[in-house]
Amino acid sequence: MAISPSQRRYLRSLAHDLKPVILLGNKGATDAVLKELDLALSHHELVKIKLSGGDKDERQEQIDFLANGTSAENVQQIGHIVVLFRRNEDEPKLALPR
Repeated sequence: MAISPSQRRYLRSLAHDLKPVILLGNKGATDAVLKELDLALSHHELVKIKLSGGDKDERQEQIDFLANGTSAENVQQIGHIVVLFRRNEDEPKLALPR
């Protein structure tokens, strides 16, 4: 599911006011976190995540694990915050521009 640049801009604007729903701790991205993220994406479609500390490579590994594990699209990453999007095919909540 690839999103266009205009859709990515729109999703970034929606995510600006969101608070992080998932906060990663010292253990980082685990299977339990992946299950919770899957539930959050099914319910909200657009989720903001605060990553645990570490260097840039470690944070990128966490993002890849979470995005690939939930089939989500990385909308934006700024420092320790990442925004993921996954369309709910049964009940879409966000109307994306074309």
